[in-house]
Amino acid sequence: MTNKIASPIQMMVSPGPKPNGLQASKEGLWVIDQDDSRIHLLDWSNGKILKEIHTDTDRSSGITIDDEGNIWIASTYNCKIYKINKDSGKTLEIYDSPGAGINATRELIDGSEKTGDHGLEWKDGKLYIASPPSQYIHEMDPKNWVELNRTKVPGFRVHGIAWAEEEGTIWAADTAMGIVSRIRLSDSRIYDVFRVPETVEVHGMTIKDNVLWYCDDRRPIGTLIVDMKPDF
Repeated sequence: MTNKIASPIQMMVSPGPKPNGLQASKEGLWVIDQDDSRIHLLDWSNGKILKEIHTDTDRSSGITIDDEGNIWIASTYNCKIYKINKDSGKTLEIYDSPGAGINATRELIDGSEKTGDHGLEWKDGKLYIASPPSQYIHEMDPKNWVELNRTKVPGFRVHGIAWAEEEGTIWAADTAMGIVSRIRLSDSRIYDVFRVPETVEVHGMTIKDNVLWYCDDRRPIGTLIVDMKPDF
């Protein structure tokens, strides 16, 4: 069995002090910062700031864009999901995090604080939410905020997620274990996995032209160069 190991290549430095979520788009690369709660739209080629939006979110960890161009943010420390106008930054709706709870390492400690969700993705009118406390990816119907499905993720602390080319599967990064897995959402079956060198922590993740992009919350943003087909 071969252990696949990605080669991280830093492409730019985040303008915010603690980037935690990424979303690829034709306009550029969207980044949400956990420290200052700001969204930045960056130029793919050089990291130039194309747009900056202040949000009312609380130490957020995930970002995606819906079919109408609205921004969705996982506001981690108040356990909410925000729908935001991408031009004005105005909050349009606020929903409860479906996976909110106590992270596994802290669930037996008195006074542990609940936290919410991390990575977000949008597809076919549904919102997909990666949650470290629950260790699931939650599929939500944003029209009535009903959970349609949940997928158990491998590892300990799921963070960024990104759509795979193979229909019905998604890439999911585990920040604590340093792995990225390709999972079938219908039943949690794992089809591929690779390691990320320990010098890099994958927090936010997205995909462009079948290349995974990551952000490390120490400010680097870059690509994970790896064979996207299983080799074992």
